[in-house]
Amino acid sequence: MTLQQATKPYDVLVVGGAGVDTLVQVGALPVPAADSYGVPPIREGAGHTGCGVALGCAALGLATGFVDFLGDDHQGTLVRERLSGTGVDFRPLISPHGTRRAVNLVAPDGRRTSFYDGRDPLDLRMPPEHYLPALRRARHVHLSITHFARFLYDDIEALGLPVSTDLHDWDGLDGHHREFALRSDLVFLSTAGAGERIGSVMREILREGRAEAVIATAGAGGAYLLTRDDSTPRHVPTAVPSGPVVDSNGAGDAFTCGFLYGRLAGRDLEDCVRLGAVAGAHACTAQGTHTALVGPADLRAALAPVAVGEGPGGGPADQSLRPTAP
Repeated sequence: MTLQQATKPYDVLVVGGAGVDTLVQVGALPVPAADSYGVPPIREGAGHTGCGVALGCAALGLATGFVDFLGDDHQGTLVRERLSGTGVDFRPLISPHGTRRAVNLVAPDGRRTSFYDGRDPLDLRMPPEHYLPALRRARHVHLSITHFARFLYDDIEALGLPVSTDLHDWDGLDGHHREFALRSDLVFLSTAGAGERIGSVMREILREGRAEAVIATAGAGGAYLLTRDDSTPRHVPTAVPSGPVVDSNGAGDAFTCGFLYGRLAGRDLEDCVRLGAVAGAHACTAQGTHTALVGPADLRAALAPVAVGEGPGGGPADQSLRPTAP
């Protein structure tokens, strides 16, 4: 690695959330009670939210850093191998507790149920000398909701960096997620956890925290955007997938990548949600986690009406979705 490579700014620094997914295809969800089932070949590979956001951002041409803990085990090797050669600058520390993992049951319509083994103890901390150099290179930080990541907030705020997080299926009540919800500038979550209460959960995040926007994804139902200027969440329809929906693993992470790509390019929040929807839909068209990564051309095409003639700044419109300089 050259000195220039070692000091190049990151567009996005991802913190935490590496792991391995074991994917099991089942006939239906929930799985009916039985002693055993025959299933198609079970697949194992790198997954989890941190890997997904890092891989997705790098595939979109964003300079991407990634810091986390990994075990010195077979699963850790799978993560390293998946990230190698992708453009992600991955800087892991070895954890004696092993690599996080999950078993995901996937139905024929692409829906999934995940059994998550986080395995990090509550006293696990990342040394500042490991993460601070990376923070100082970042334009934007994305924190996975792994427990150790919450202890980076003070340093992130001291450096004046914008930060996002994904609360996944938070119900608005579980205390583990609350600090992430209230100390992030962009908050993503799914509607699955809070159900009909999702609107009030989104409003609570804005009222009690620092977020400029809360984005709730609803799968095939699209997504909802709430900002401080909104009285109610704005609905943004789902994007049409580029092929049949076969597996929703990683769709939420892909959505986050599409959104951040637009945000770093200076797009408005509603356009960013549309870009996220395109990326999320694209992720559902291939089996496995983080196997179908959307590219920049796909996102530029999603805002085709803007790409006719000149862009908002008077230059060629196909430049309007390129990340701005730091």
